[in-house]
Amino acid sequence: MHLAYPAVLAVLLFCTGLYGVLARRNAILVLMSVELMLNAVNLNLVAFDVWLRDTLHAGQALTLFTITIAAAEIGIGLAIVLLVHRNRGTSHIDRLRDLAETDRTATDSDEATVADATDNPVGSPAGDPAGRPTDTRLTRGEATA
Repeated sequence: MHLAYPAVLAVLLFCTGLYGVLARRNAILVLMSVELMLNAVNLNLVAFDVWLRDTLHAGQALTLFTITIAAAEIGIGLAIVLLVHRNRGTSHIDRLRDLAETDRTATDSDEATVADATDNPVGSPAGDPAGRPTDTRLTRGEATA
């Protein structure tokens, strides 16, 4: 068997995966594209292992490690995507660029922290009994005078 056949197939798989990572906006499809790229690398490792007639079969052993890493990556990636979808309601990548919540509401503890911050400098032990730095952000509805 010629080395060109699996190498060309691996290049096609890798380019398809790269296109999927760069062009797709759904997080699940991006994870599937990463898996395509990893499988293209695995195909190359096995093909070169057979072509070089390695007695230790290092390419095949490295392929097993790559498959293990890919399985762990997809498990953690899917868990993160499911949590983000549960919290935000979407897995669209363009809408998930900001990790901070945008609809944060002011609570009584936030207003008390702002009041402490105006009396004491940031990080002053008098502002917080535990000695933690106080929060100087203003809550919604307060004017910045």
